[in-house]
Amino acid sequence: MRLLLAALVLLVGTSSGWAQWLDRPTPNIPRTSDGKPNLAAPAPRGADGHLDLTGIWSGPVPETRADPANAQPWVNDLVRQRQREYHKGRPLYNCLPSGPEADKAAAWKRILQTPTAITILNEDLTYRVIHMDGRELEASPAPSWMGYSVGRWEGDTLVVESNGFNEKTWLSRYGQSHTDALRVTERYRRSDVGHLRVEVIFTDPRAYAKPWGYAADLALAVDTEMLESICERTSDEWHGGPVAADTAVSVVPEVLARYVGVYHGMYGENKRTIEVSLSGDQLIAKVTGAAAIDGGEMRSLIPQTETVFDGAGIIYQFIVGDNGVATALDEIHISGPSRFPKQP
Repeated sequence: MRLLLAALVLLVGTSSGWAQWLDRPTPNIPRTSDGKPNLAAPAPRGADGHLDLTGIWSGPVPETRADPANAQPWVNDLVRQRQREYHKGRPLYNCLPSGPEADKAAAWKRILQTPTAITILNEDLTYRVIHMDGRELEASPAPSWMGYSVGRWEGDTLVVESNGFNEKTWLSRYGQSHTDALRVTERYRRSDVGHLRVEVIFTDPRAYAKPWGYAADLALAVDTEMLESICERTSDEWHGGPVAADTAVSVVPEVLARYVGVYHGMYGENKRTIEVSLSGDQLIAKVTGAAAIDGGEMRSLIPQTETVFDGAGIIYQFIVGDNGVATALDEIHISGPSRFPKQP
């Protein structure tokens, strides 16, 4: 728990004020009669007739639901190891570029568009260049943190293909890995002035049986400017240690299935829901509500006993009836337990 608190301090310490020049109106956007930006107006187009994605964008952290049953065993083993280490090796926590990680997809970014290239400037001072000049991806690219990208228009949808990511990058904050065979396909759709939807698909046949991905909904930041957000302290300064690997026990899927369900209750003064699902021999908890990340916090549950599980530093204990079926779930923090009854 001390380590988790240190992680929170790390993130807060590296966050920026997000915006500045609040009194400088964004030029060339439609406005209502009272001078406010009209974010519902039709999306702008460039001289070539294609939609123009230029602007500063951000949004909530997208939900990623990577199914352990879809992953190779070595991927799931690595995810569990990284969870036991409280994700200390995450590139973001080591002041390294996040590459294709889903959780950075909605972070503040500036898009600059020309007919031959689209540039994405990220708040952490990394950048991407999407080549629009008709070139194809290299068959054997030199590994890089941000990969290489080419794009094309399919009607009003920008389709981007990327490869060449080094194997040090993650696909989500939960620790999903990939190989150098990873290929990322993105589809950008600007529905109006103020909204941009990005759909992302990961394809890596060496790590996953079938492609998987997520969608991020971004909003245009107007009448403001983006500030840099720089990591200055790595996870080497975190205190505490990982959950010992040898504390995990084996629980048969038949028993785990008795814990599947939706648990709902109060966390402090706020409502919280914990949705427990089973994929293969792995329980997964999706936490939504008070103090949870937008879109839900996904936690792999590592069994410590038949009813007690570790979820990245938070203890989850299933309360079972005489038939062995769970009736409630205790979420145990350093401040004490909170009980969540199972919903019918």
